[in-house]
Amino acid sequence: MNTQDAAINPRITPGPPDPVGPEVNPFADVDFCELERSLRRPRTLVDLLLSNLVSAMTMLALIPLFSVVLMLLWRGGQRLSLDVFTQLPPAPMEQGGGFGNAILGTLIMVALAALISIPLGILSAVYLAQSRPESPFAGAVRFGAKILTGFPSILAGVFAYGVLVLTFGGYSAIAGGVALSILMLPTIILTAEDAIRMVPAKMRDAAIGMGATPTQTTWMVLLPTAMPGILTGIMLAIARAAGETAPLLFTALFSNYWLFRGGFDLKQPTASLAVLIYNFAGMPFDNQVDLAWVAALVLVLLVLVTNLIGQAFSRRQIHE
Repeated sequence: MNTQDAAINPRITPGPPDPVGPEVNPFADVDFCELERSLRRPRTLVDLLLSNLVSAMTMLALIPLFSVVLMLLWRGGQRLSLDVFTQLPPAPMEQGGGFGNAILGTLIMVALAALISIPLGILSAVYLAQSRPESPFAGAVRFGAKILTGFPSILAGVFAYGVLVLTFGGYSAIAGGVALSILMLPTIILTAEDAIRMVPAKMRDAAIGMGATPTQTTWMVLLPTAMPGILTGIMLAIARAAGETAPLLFTALFSNYWLFRGGFDLKQPTASLAVLIYNFAGMPFDNQVDLAWVAALVLVLLVLVTNLIGQAFSRRQIHE
């Protein structure tokens, strides 16, 4: 009991002052000479060897990536011009041309896939994040989403082919968008669920303490706070869908014409960058092969920009 407590409460009898012992040095028993870095010590030598090995393996793994990028820049950059964005694919033995319709078709089908997968993915993520851990239905949904992350893309195309193409009797951009949405959905669900679970519980408790309903708490607190993480998952899903070829071969096929030829109609075969690269890369004509290189460069740049946007949202979430 010290004198300050006795001054506050007169009924408390002051006791002896608190003893103040000598300062204890926490590093008294540490021999700093033993901590010196020396290659003669096995621990330091092993650390140095493993660090250099990991660095060498990292550089070795980056060689194929940089070689592909350099090849795309060299082969695709030679033909890159404004004409490739505004003209249609050329016929065999024809010079020039472009793939403007393929760029437009890719953007439209990815947009359709986003319109389908983003609402379903976010709503599913909200349910999974708010459900009880022992809920069997939530566990089944989460397990199904994880299975779909490794789902072969060609099977998504076969599914959309059987459900939409055979039912409506033709290839279309709508069928392509549905096939791509199947591939986007699990990425959005899992990343959005993790982002919602990362919201501090005190924010939710504060909203409930102020009288907010569970619905208001979700829409006004949880989703706005988790939005950077949700947008990161959306951008990653879009980047994956933009580069898919196999699902579009079964659903949208290809077209050498603009999508709005004779009126804007999504129920007709639609061109895409991935399928154009697949078709032109195997042709025996130099013009088509060169256009395939340019289309590959454009597709890589689109995917790169999308991933950079996703990384920007991810950093924003970490800083917040």
